[in-house]
Amino acid sequence: MLWKCIPAFVLLLSACTTTQSVPVDTAITHIGLSERQDRKELKDLIGVDPVRTEWCAAFVNAILEINNIPGSSSVSNVPLMARSFLKWGEEIHPNDIQYGDVVIFPRGNSEWKGHVGFYAGTFVQTGEWIILGGNQNNEVKYSLYYPGRALAVRRYKE
Repeated sequence: MLWKCIPAFVLLLSACTTTQSVPVDTAITHIGLSERQDRKELKDLIGVDPVRTEWCAAFVNAILEINNIPGSSSVSNVPLMARSFLKWGEEIHPNDIQYGDVVIFPRGNSEWKGHVGFYAGTFVQTGEWIILGGNQNNEVKYSLYYPGRALAVRRYKE
């Protein structure tokens, strides 16, 4: 499976284990789950039907919850929206991004639509961020995103 094991020479990563890295380690165990083929397993994990609901925020919230970290429902009445994470944790300057930070991106030209996932590294050849998330091409996977498109980088504040 592409991106399941990323060769170290392609990434720039923080090597330390932090509170932020633990959720990513949990999320990695779900790589490859597809919203159609693994519908029941995903529904059990995230609490919504992935075929009928945009589920990137539900995935991030579920992974945080598994690790006893409050999700976006702690700061928002609409935790299924990716942009609910704009109020979560503390804001981090993109130059200070670390493995496991939560990154929020816009989706289209909408003021309310978005995408959210965990920062997993930087693709050395292009400088793009590697984001591990749900509902990335209808599955849990790594995808590349341009850092300049990020709305915010957030980190859990203990």
